[in-house]
Amino acid sequence: MLNRAATYEALTGGFRWDIPARYNLGVDICDKHGDDALALVHEREDGKVERWRFGDVRRHANKLANLLTSAGLGTGDRVGILLPQRPETGFAHVACYKAGLVAIPLFTLFGEDALAFRLGDAGAKAVVTDAAGLAKLAPIRDRLPNLKLVLVVDAAKDGQGFTALAPALEKASDSFSACDSAADDPALIIYTSGTTGNPKGALHAHRVLLGHLPGVEYPHEFFPQAGDRFWTPADWAWIGGLIDVLLPSWHHGVPVVSRRFAKFDPDEAFAFMARHEVRNAFLPPTALKLMRQVENPARHGAKLRSIGSGGESLGAELLDWGRATFGLTINEFYGQTECNLVVGNCASLVEVRPGAMGKPIPGHDVRIVDAEGNEKPRGDVGEVGIRRGDPVMFLNYWNNPQATGAKYAGEFLLTGDLARQDEDGYIWFVGRSDDLITTAGYRVGPVEVEECLLKHPAVALAAVIGVPDPIRTESIKAFLVLKPGRSGDGALAREIQEFVKTKLAAHEYPRAVEFVESLPMTTTGKIMRRELRAREAAKV
Repeated sequence: MLNRAATYEALTGGFRWDIPARYNLGVDICDKHGDDALALVHEREDGKVERWRFGDVRRHANKLANLLTSAGLGTGDRVGILLPQRPETGFAHVACYKAGLVAIPLFTLFGEDALAFRLGDAGAKAVVTDAAGLAKLAPIRDRLPNLKLVLVVDAAKDGQGFTALAPALEKASDSFSACDSAADDPALIIYTSGTTGNPKGALHAHRVLLGHLPGVEYPHEFFPQAGDRFWTPADWAWIGGLIDVLLPSWHHGVPVVSRRFAKFDPDEAFAFMARHEVRNAFLPPTALKLMRQVENPARHGAKLRSIGSGGESLGAELLDWGRATFGLTINEFYGQTECNLVVGNCASLVEVRPGAMGKPIPGHDVRIVDAEGNEKPRGDVGEVGIRRGDPVMFLNYWNNPQATGAKYAGEFLLTGDLARQDEDGYIWFVGRSDDLITTAGYRVGPVEVEECLLKHPAVALAAVIGVPDPIRTESIKAFLVLKPGRSGDGALAREIQEFVKTKLAAHEYPRAVEFVESLPMTTTGKIMRRELRAREAAKV
């Protein structure tokens, strides 16, 4: 959507949204490309490399769309996609969008409770997963009365309670007439953690991809360009992997590189990008910090054209390292699940100021506002607000009108992030206005972790905060009051950590556990996490 301009002012002044009334995301990212155009380069865990053409994606997606609709799923029904980076994840998304179904990306490291809540809250009727995901679904099937169909990608034959995907696809037609969807029709639900209550499902329309395009093209230096090839270590279950990389690349017909890494290996990341000729990468700050520790990364020969990053301020040292290592400036960008990629940097067009998130990306009206949605003077700290009517903005929180209403003030969506805007238009992040924890690129709400901790038989009360971490930005610390008769020691702490890691998610377990006699609370019984944060700060 962006046409290169000589100045930021010319770029923003000449920008106009082009959002058609009728638009299907699945058709857009797949059907308009030639059969032989390269869509995906996938490196399997055994090292074998698969190359998927858009024709392959289209045929597989059409078969899956036929399979889902023949099972009785209709427009608006929800489908969980519990898969890592692999080809089936991509064509499952295309299939859902083309069929008018609503996709629910699910992180493979989620535990049983996290999956049960999201699938139950969304009323998912089907799930596409693998053997590992099936093992997590089995114990919670009785908690998911709406779940009728489970498709397993790596199963050779049907089993109890599931259908093997590959044999079923062989019998399905590869011709499918896509749903004539409106741009505002629902397409996917991405669950985002909050500080109060359960995670909230941000419901997005088909147009969300079009709304993302300027925010991808700008920090990736007017993406796409000839020879571009995109990769991110971020899982496609998150908005950063899915709509910052996979879907916009396919919109433009740019190949994506994928691999399921059991654990992020910074040295291997350099080698991986080199052998697959990656030219564009979304690398979260945590990944960059780990990669900075690699000695002589030039030996791998990675040659990138653009790197985007988001989630926290990169700082001058990391920017200097990026220039020395890759010969380019890493462009930071900003957004959140409900309204993503609205602020960013483009080093070829404007000066990148260390610590600043950048300027509003063309098409997005971003202001610093007060709690009532009134714009604040330049230099004053306020909340980052995005004006209503933005095509990248979510439709609502699934089944949660109260939370949806609370997200807005006047003409603005409130992000919950505090920032200031300088006289030159740069926006500088100050902090969160709530208790969200940013750890290794993930945003974690304390309530979900606390509720999981309370399920452990030894825990009476629990409170969770983020504490500074040089690699992860923040790590999760739990303060626990034990039940009578239980005493806290290292063994119990490790047991509780493993409990959360298994029940909830590996990225949400507390890396530090402190056993306390009591927790600071308000007169109405709410935990005062700010006091716990103040105590931790005083220790430094």
